[in-house]
Amino acid sequence: MGKDEPKPGETTQKTPRHIAIIMDGNGRWARKRSLPRIAGHRAGTENLRKIIRACGDLGIQYLTIYAFSTENWARPKEEVEGLMGILEDVVENETAELNREEVQIRHIGRLEQLNPRLQKKITQAIEVTKNNHRLILSIAWNYGGRDEIIQAVRNIISEGIPAGKLDEKTISSHLFTEGIPDPDLIIRTSGEMRTSNFLMWQSAYSEWYFTDTLWPDFSKEELQKALRDFEIRERRYGKTSAQIQG
Repeated sequence: MGKDEPKPGETTQKTPRHIAIIMDGNGRWARKRSLPRIAGHRAGTENLRKIIRACGDLGIQYLTIYAFSTENWARPKEEVEGLMGILEDVVENETAELNREEVQIRHIGRLEQLNPRLQKKITQAIEVTKNNHRLILSIAWNYGGRDEIIQAVRNIISEGIPAGKLDEKTISSHLFTEGIPDPDLIIRTSGEMRTSNFLMWQSAYSEWYFTDTLWPDFSKEELQKALRDFEIRERRYGKTSAQIQG
C-alpha cells in the first residue's frame, strides 16, 4: 500500500463519494484473443469482483455499474441469453460473499423483462444485503437514462403532483436512484467517448474519465489513476474559480 493510498474504509478530502462505471470493451477483449464474445463478458465479470473490493478498500461509498442497457436487447440472441446466464450465476454465487463484505446490492432499471426466476433471485439478493452500508453497489440492468426519466414523469403525473410543485428534488426522488447521491466521477473504459444513455439526469455535474483500457484489464491501479485525475480537477458547479477558492 503506497503512502498516499487510503487505508481500507478511509476516505480523503478528494475521494469521490460515488463512482459510476460504463464497463465497455468485453467483446474487443475477447476478439483480441480469438475467443467468443461471451468469454469477454465472463472475464469482465471476474474483473468486477476485483473492482468492487478495490472500491471498498479505497473508501468509495457508492459504486454504480452499467451492466445491461435497454438497447442491449437488440444484440444477438445467443449473446443476450449468455449475459442473462452470467447475471444469474453472479447473483446466485456472489451474494453471500458480498454480504460478508458488507456490500449492499441495489438494482436500477426495470426487472419485468427478466424471467420470473431471475427476478426472484435479484429481489432476494437485495433483501439479504439491505442493511449493509460499507459500499452501496447499484447494478444498472435493463437500464436506460431516457426510460428512467419517462418512468419518473409518469409516476409524478399518476401521483397528481401539480406542475407548480415540480422541482429537481421531486424528479430525483422518482428516479430509480432515489436516495443515492449523484455520481462524482463516471469512468468509461475501452476508448469510447459517449455517455450511452447512462445516468442522464444524475450526471449533470459529474466528472468524466475516459480510458483506452478494456474493461477486463481495468485494474485497481487503473482505478487509482482515475482517482488521481479526479483529485486535480476543480468542480465549480457553474461558479468561477475565484468563488470556489475564496
